[in-house]
Amino acid sequence: MLLAYNTNGLAHHDLIDAIALLAEIGYRGISITLDHGSLNPYDDRFDQQVDQVLAALEKYHLRCVIETGARYLLSPQTKHEPTLVTPGAAACARRIDFLCLAVKVANRLNADCVSLWSGIVRDGAGEQELFDRLAGGLSEVLAVAENHDVQLAFEPEPGMFIDTLESYGRLLVELSIRKIPVDRLQLTVDVGHLHCQQETPVAEKITFWGNRVANVHIEDMRAGVHEHLMFGHGEISFPPVIAALSQIGYAGLLSVELSRHSHDGPAAAREAYNFLRPLMPI
Repeated sequence: MLLAYNTNGLAHHDLIDAIALLAEIGYRGISITLDHGSLNPYDDRFDQQVDQVLAALEKYHLRCVIETGARYLLSPQTKHEPTLVTPGAAACARRIDFLCLAVKVANRLNADCVSLWSGIVRDGAGEQELFDRLAGGLSEVLAVAENHDVQLAFEPEPGMFIDTLESYGRLLVELSIRKIPVDRLQLTVDVGHLHCQQETPVAEKITFWGNRVANVHIEDMRAGVHEHLMFGHGEISFPPVIAALSQIGYAGLLSVELSRHSHDGPAAAREAYNFLRPLMPI
C-alpha cells in the first residue's frame, strides 16, 4: 500500500510540477485526473505530454492511477456530463470515448487501473433502463480494457445511480445476467463516501469487499454530508481503516482526494502526508 495524492487537489499546478512536488513530500504514487491542462486526451499536444509524464513518473519512481472524474472536461455547462447513464446515444458515446481514451493512457503509463463511476440520473429513468444504459457503455469500455490489459475500478459515488457498495454488487449481478465479464471491473473504495453514506463500520466493509478492491481514495468526512475534508476535520477514525487494508493485503495506491483544497495544494498535500504516514505499515 502506497500513499498517493489526486491531482484534482493540485488543479492549479502543471502535472510535471505536481509529480515532482509529491515525490519531494514523500508520496509514492499519484492519481491523475484527466482534465484541462492535466493530460487532456483532446489536446493537440497529448501524445507528447504522455511521454513527458511517463518520464517524470519513472524519474521519481511513482506509480499512478488514471481518474476520470473531471468536472467540466466533456461539458462546459454541466458538471460531469455526459455520463454512462445520460439519455441519448450520442451523449453516452462521448463518455464512452473518453473512458476508452483513459484506458489507452493507463496502458501507456503502466497505471494500476482506471477509476470510473456511473453518473447522476437526471431524466427520471427507471432502474432497468439505467442498468441497460450503464451495461451497454461498460461493455464497450471493458472490451477496450481487455485489449489493452488494463484494470477498471468502479467507484460508488454519493448522488449517482451506483452510489453504495450494495448497488455496486447489484451492478455486478446485472452485468453477469447480460453475460458481460466482470473480472476487470474491480472496485474503487472511497473511505469518506462509506462514512458519508453510513456504510459502516468502514473497516468491515473493506474486509468484506477485499477481493475486489483495486483502488482506494481517502479523506475525512461527516455522516450525511458529501464534503471532502482535511484529516481531523471530520468524524472518521483512520487506524482501523488502514489496518483493514493491510489485512486484505491491499498493495495499491491509498490516494488522498481533497479536490477543494487546490487553492492551498502544496500545504494540503504536506498536511495529509504528515497525518497518514505514521499510520501506514512499516
